[in-house]
Amino acid sequence: MKLFTRYSRINITATICVFVLGSIAFYFVLQYVLLRQLNETLRSEQQEISGYISLHDTLPEFENTRHQWVTLQPTPLTSYKRSIRSVLSFNPDEHEDEWIRELTFLATAGRRNYLVTVHKSEAETDDLLKLIIGVTMGMIAVILLVNFIINRRLVGRLLKPFYQTIDAIRNYQLASRAPLGLPAQRIDELNLLNESFNQMAQRIQSDYHELKTFTENASHEMQTPLSVIRAKAESLAQSSANSEQQMKEIGDIEDATNKLSRLHQSLLLLTKINNHQFHTNERSDLSGILRKKIREWEDIPGVSITTDIADNVSPFMHPHLAEILVGNLLNNAIRHTPTGGAICVSLSGKSLVISNTAGGGALDADRVFGRFYKKEPGSEGTGLGLAIVKDVCQVSGCSALYSFRDHTHIFSIIFTGEV
Repeated sequence: MKLFTRYSRINITATICVFVLGSIAFYFVLQYVLLRQLNETLRSEQQEISGYISLHDTLPEFENTRHQWVTLQPTPLTSYKRSIRSVLSFNPDEHEDEWIRELTFLATAGRRNYLVTVHKSEAETDDLLKLIIGVTMGMIAVILLVNFIINRRLVGRLLKPFYQTIDAIRNYQLASRAPLGLPAQRIDELNLLNESFNQMAQRIQSDYHELKTFTENASHEMQTPLSVIRAKAESLAQSSANSEQQMKEIGDIEDATNKLSRLHQSLLLLTKINNHQFHTNERSDLSGILRKKIREWEDIPGVSITTDIADNVSPFMHPHLAEILVGNLLNNAIRHTPTGGAICVSLSGKSLVISNTAGGGALDADRVFGRFYKKEPGSEGTGLGLAIVKDVCQVSGCSALYSFRDHTHIFSIIFTGEV
């Protein structure tokens, strides 16, 4: 959920709750005020009637209207507590039931006692209350609409630099050597955010280039002693003065040196891939590369290779990386296929699938593409071949998958986009 959407929901929900509760409170307060005013009108009418009786000792002539009328009822009572209430009664003038406010009091005129009831219709009060509530609700709706529009435009405008910062960070390439260069903003918080990102990018870029320089220098420096060790081992192996035990030890040194050299080359390749030193905006002839690699391995004794290779399969992948990917998958399949086993290679416009007969059980699907993963710790491989395959797929926009079915290891490279 976007920040603006969440803010709008919270803001609108809170505003609606405040307005609803306020409207309910306003309704009851306004009703109380209007009823109080109506009571004052009834008391004023009582005072007029009582004043007329005290002067003339007779009841006045009442002029009844459809909204106010007076009724008299002779009574033997000599005392009566004034009462005021609202009742639902039939209004003969309006010909309908409606709420009426009644004030009843005791009056004595001509030595006779009467219960005088002043009736006043609450219709005008209800109409006024409905009108005020309707106007208030309309104003609330207008306020909510204006608040939503203002928030949408204002918050969207305020968050625009924030989204620009996100886009700049998302598109930033560490290997480009260009500074992040987020511009200064008029809003202090956004300006502080951009400054922090700029400083962080500078530190990361400095550390990155230092690490890259160290890796390149270390790689260059390691090549020389490895070459010297290999040359000395070969020289010693050619000497006729060595005993059988010495020849064995020299062979072990040479094997360890070769393994260390392969490991060094694999680590260097992984570093180059992760540093995006290979451009993936060009196509590679994967069909041709695959056929060439298979020709190099087709005469392996004890292993049969079947192929189903489509023509003109050219995904977006650096040609050198494509050769490495194919070579590592085939080497892995050949190395782990037992004598009498089979390797099947299938290439289409959607995927490359290489399967081989398993010498044992399934591999760990969660770790098979991890660095230095070996099912058999003592194997001759470096444990980096499939890790390189995974990294090549990541920089090329492909997916590397592993599955095990019918005693067969199946490695699939799924292409995305047009091939």
